[in-house]
Amino acid sequence: MRKLENNELPRKSVADFKTATKTPVILILDDVRSLHNIGSVFRTADAFLIEKIYLCGITATPPNKEIHKTALGATDTVAWEYAANVQEVIANLQSQDVLVYAVEQVEGAVFLQDFAVEVNQKYALVFGNEVFGVNQTAVSLCDGCIEIPQLGTKHSLNISVSTGIVIWDLFAKLRYAGL
Repeated sequence: MRKLENNELPRKSVADFKTATKTPVILILDDVRSLHNIGSVFRTADAFLIEKIYLCGITATPPNKEIHKTALGATDTVAWEYAANVQEVIANLQSQDVLVYAVEQVEGAVFLQDFAVEVNQKYALVFGNEVFGVNQTAVSLCDGCIEIPQLGTKHSLNISVSTGIVIWDLFAKLRYAGL
């Protein structure tokens, strides 16, 4: 095997990305404080053709050099919008028949491996603050909650790691499961 050079990798141009069919997933970042986490989420969203990111509450917005360090230009490809109030974003998406799920540890959460996607359904995923997670008001408004099973001593994963895990799982289920 030989490692491929960057110029050998099939990549979309910014214009091609903008017109490409997107994965029917929207991300909602609520009160995410780390600029590097925000940038990492943008980069992951670009990799899997995520439809849009909502940046809510104290979550910083591009342009920002610290976000750019990890986003590496993904803020130019992935559609995004700032909204001060996460509850309004959730209600607006639900009014458009988008199913909204918080990624959080709550009573009655569905473990990620057991979460079944529906054909022709758009999903939004709410990710919360690095310390406090998704706030209870937002959790209560969601259509459900998804939990990533964890077996170690820590109670949580970094938000950018959690986002990557959940996006990959939904992407794989939507794209590779024949849906």
